[in-house]
Amino acid sequence: MNFISLVSVEFRKLKRSKILFILLAATVILWIPSILNVQLNFHMEAEGISPEHNFFIQGFMGMSWFMFPASMVVGTVLLSQTERSNKGILKMLALPIQRAALCLAKFIVLLVLAITQIIMMACMYYISAAICSAAQDYNFILPPIFVVKEIGLLFLSAIPMIAFFWMLSVCIQTPIFSVCIGLASIVPSVLMINTKLWFAYPMSYPFFVITAEYGKLAARLNTAQVELIPWIPIAFLITMICFGISCIRFGQTERR
Repeated sequence: MNFISLVSVEFRKLKRSKILFILLAATVILWIPSILNVQLNFHMEAEGISPEHNFFIQGFMGMSWFMFPASMVVGTVLLSQTERSNKGILKMLALPIQRAALCLAKFIVLLVLAITQIIMMACMYYISAAICSAAQDYNFILPPIFVVKEIGLLFLSAIPMIAFFWMLSVCIQTPIFSVCIGLASIVPSVLMINTKLWFAYPMSYPFFVITAEYGKLAARLNTAQVELIPWIPIAFLITMICFGISCIRFGQTERR
């Protein structure tokens, strides 16, 4: 079985899970408060940010801080457990496939799930913006180029975090422990983005990036900005370490 076929098999396994439904539900729930409290966006003009930009960025800040990371934690554990529950992983490991290749295939599926939820988020933003525009007689809809740039930054910044969550799900066999540790690791991100060592904590990356974009859009609001050095080298190192540990540990318990 070649690698492309292996990835295709992993995607077909998603039909047996509820991952996509969970991602969609989390996305829909997130935008409900933004619609209900849309009038608050007009009060932020004192900070030098337009209502339409504030509507967009506030929604994505809520997503990047907790909803998106939490969805990735749950999605990662569900993806890891799809085969463990029926011991299907033993059949996969019995095939002439390297464990690292199987681990990489599942990680690629996880990254696609992350992209999928971010696209869902963008779609829900446009639906919410259209509803609010009609209700407030004000155009809340931003150009697609701006939205695509923001969601692209969000995805790229989330890769090290996703690698960490994947490592947790591989190394910790008990799902509830893996979920609890993953969710607990999200909370300190609010504190970490206010320190000079934020780049050492991958769970803070998505929230820091969106917060930095907020500072760019709000003329009278000062927020820390992204410095590519040392962030990029550290982020790459964290990703490689987490994924390397995942490849080493993947399937070890089942082979015993």
